[in-house]
Amino acid sequence: MSSNCILERVATTKSTNDDLLARWRAGELIDPVARIAQEQTNGKGRAGRVWLSKPEDTLCFSLAYPFRKRPNELSGLSLVIGLAVLAGIAAALGTSEAALHQQGLRLKWPNDLLLNNSKLGGILIEGGQSNPNSPTWMVIGLGLNLRNAALMEKSLDGKSSFGVASLDQLMTLQKSIPDTEFIWLKLIESFEKHLAQFEQHGFGYFQSSWEHWDAFNDQSVCISGTGKDPIIGISAGVDATGTLLLKQHDKLIAIHAGDVSLRVQS
Repeated sequence: MSSNCILERVATTKSTNDDLLARWRAGELIDPVARIAQEQTNGKGRAGRVWLSKPEDTLCFSLAYPFRKRPNELSGLSLVIGLAVLAGIAAALGTSEAALHQQGLRLKWPNDLLLNNSKLGGILIEGGQSNPNSPTWMVIGLGLNLRNAALMEKSLDGKSSFGVASLDQLMTLQKSIPDTEFIWLKLIESFEKHLAQFEQHGFGYFQSSWEHWDAFNDQSVCISGTGKDPIIGISAGVDATGTLLLKQHDKLIAIHAGDVSLRVQS
């Protein structure tokens, strides 16, 4: 990990994303900052949803990272972060990405990690550029379930359309998952490596890798958004900007990141 990334640890906060966003808006950010909380009392998912955080059972942190590009040049960032999380998990668990793929780990466009179609983690990216001459600060939040998936699923009481998965389900019976701090540091290392490559090459550099991990490629899916009619088609991967491609009859429809959900059609 780079020497200029500031590491912050807190026991409790409302939201690590909100903490770092407030400092960005106040002009207080200079170097990258990674902030981890043992407990988030008001953790956030996309579109205003709440992210369930349980001390000891979840890893919740945010990374504030400056880009030398404008926000509209960062298309596909959430997909790259998904790949970074996969690589970080492999490093933390001392296994290969190929082994994780074989165990059923996948990415769901645009920002979720699935383990055998149950939700393992979620990514939330916020931020922007205060003026045209300043860096674009993006605050990248990750919530990752570590253990006790069954208990977390029970506490959701059917409020999620996906089941809940946890990292310990990737371990053999003889092993337990590493210390949370160790996993966090491996994730940060992976984030920094992937973000440097993303800034240099753009999403196109990662396109084929992401499609390899695509949970729903070539399946019939339904895209739904608030106030919009659902769109049904065959998921056909992503383009070089990270835009989802949906096949309808003989044409391709581009689905851009936003308040959408991806569901496999039964």
